[in-house]
Amino acid sequence: MSNRNEQKGGLWETVRTIVYAVAIAVVIRTVAFEPFNIPSGSMLPTLLVGDYLFVSKYSYGYSKHSLPGSLGLFKGRILERVPDRGDVIVFKTPSDNSTDYIKRIVGLPGERIQMKGGVLHINDVAVKMEQIEDFVVGDEPGLQRRYEQFIETLPNGRRHRVLNSATVPGADDTNVFVVPAGHYFMMGDNRDESADSRFAVQAFGGVGYVPAENLVGRAEFLFFSTDGSAGLLRPWLWPESIRWKRIFRSVQAP
Repeated sequence: MSNRNEQKGGLWETVRTIVYAVAIAVVIRTVAFEPFNIPSGSMLPTLLVGDYLFVSKYSYGYSKHSLPGSLGLFKGRILERVPDRGDVIVFKTPSDNSTDYIKRIVGLPGERIQMKGGVLHINDVAVKMEQIEDFVVGDEPGLQRRYEQFIETLPNGRRHRVLNSATVPGADDTNVFVVPAGHYFMMGDNRDESADSRFAVQAFGGVGYVPAENLVGRAEFLFFSTDGSAGLLRPWLWPESIRWKRIFRSVQAP
């Protein structure tokens, strides 16, 4: 009888430990940090396909999208903080309020945003663009892709790299966008290969203006990165596929 009670007690302790662990993980994921991975090249050269990063959930306060499954327990934001222009942000797309996108915020409420000849204009003033060395993707000569690369300086002094690959209708030259109150204008750093606020929600992959409520958090730093050359069934190649120099790299740093 004693052994049976001890077994039941041990099982209950195990279950309770698991429940506590899950609860702690959910709390951390909700109020502190949440991991995300990069599946596309829309944020090249800042973020590469195969990067894994942590997003701080507390940076802009909390909305329903801070909760698991975007539970609609409340509206708006609690402890709201206004993002800085140039922040790299994970947000829920307005088209379905569930898909995670990651872009850079370039336009604030009330501002006029326009692209002319591939150059970003904010309130009718062109941002500073300085061309630097080309950005090359791919290790094998026959499979490499080359992009023109620029340092873009936003009005608040934030500097980051952007890419240009071609003249894309609707991307390099646009109408003037006037950002509504309570919304933000997002763009990918890979300017010609990014579905972002330049494209209406109704367009395929379009984002449109992003409501403040849809902000999930600010991308902080990479905790893992792999080039994808080693599959799950070839663990002996994992060390070679990991991009060691990218681990713990800040996302927000220029």
